[in-house]
Amino acid sequence: MEQEAWQVLIVEDDQRLAELTRDYLEANGLRVSIEGNGALAAARIINEKPDLVILDLMLPGEDGLSICRKVRDKFDGPILMLTARTDDTDQILGLDLGADDYVCKPVRPRLLLARIQALLRRSEAPEVVPEKQRRLQFGPLVVDNALREAWLHDSGIELTSAEFDLLWLLVANAGRILSREEIFTALRGIGYDGQDRSIDVRISRIRPKIGDDPEHPRLIKTIRSKGYLFVPEACADLSQ
Repeated sequence: MEQEAWQVLIVEDDQRLAELTRDYLEANGLRVSIEGNGALAAARIINEKPDLVILDLMLPGEDGLSICRKVRDKFDGPILMLTARTDDTDQILGLDLGADDYVCKPVRPRLLLARIQALLRRSEAPEVVPEKQRRLQFGPLVVDNALREAWLHDSGIELTSAEFDLLWLLVANAGRILSREEIFTALRGIGYDGQDRSIDVRISRIRPKIGDDPEHPRLIKTIRSKGYLFVPEACADLSQ
């Protein structure tokens, strides 16, 4: 039996752009609906539960960051944010509030489709991990991939879905340097373009949550020109 097409909700007040995006995505096998009013978007996301939301940041009624904050604990699907700004502020805030990815305007349709497909593949086919690797412990730090939860000194760590995915990838490869290219491919299914800072932002958010020193990190080290390294031996020195 043929699988039903993925349902995408575009939250965008530029009607012309939204319709052009809808037409392109529908031509590539997706079902698409549009919401142009930010004040109505949160309720639609929660009630309709689309497979993926494309969420513009600048909206009438309620901005995209507020909408993301409001729905993130009630909506499990991927949220792809759109921003017209070139600075990192909105992108960092969006990622911190639980957005899964972001794309800068003007959006190239093929790039947008590739990001959407990567997010949908990730949500459809969760990583299969050997039984012995479902829970990893390094001193007082415990990361459980089956429960998608982490603890430090028996206290739960608050992580967004994207932060947990990245932390698990790092701890599952403890002692091995992971390049940004490897991380992007594993988490997004796309290659690293050399400019996207979302991985760096998430690393900076994860470090203090797991007891690492943001200024002089010892657990998740940045290896210049190579990538990131999770150092399991450093976990023994984590203070209470």
